[in-house]
Amino acid sequence: METESHTRSLTKALSWRLIALAITTGVSYGLSESVAVALSIGLIDSAVKIGAYYAHERAWMNVSFGRKPAASQT
Repeated sequence: METESHTRSLTKALSWRLIALAITTGVSYGLSESVAVALSIGLIDSAVKIGAYYAHERAWMNVSFGRKPAASQT
């Protein structure tokens, strides 16, 4: 069975968080009309969610649900 490295999981988390940071900051700015508030919310939200996503991704590495065995190469 092929597994993902810690580096790959972290890279996926970071790439998604860049997209989500832009969305969260944009929505926060729209509601607050303050760049400082919007950036604060966006950065804090991203820091918390990067850790949560990484832990979630790694936990799923131990779950066999929905996985199929790799085809043997002969």
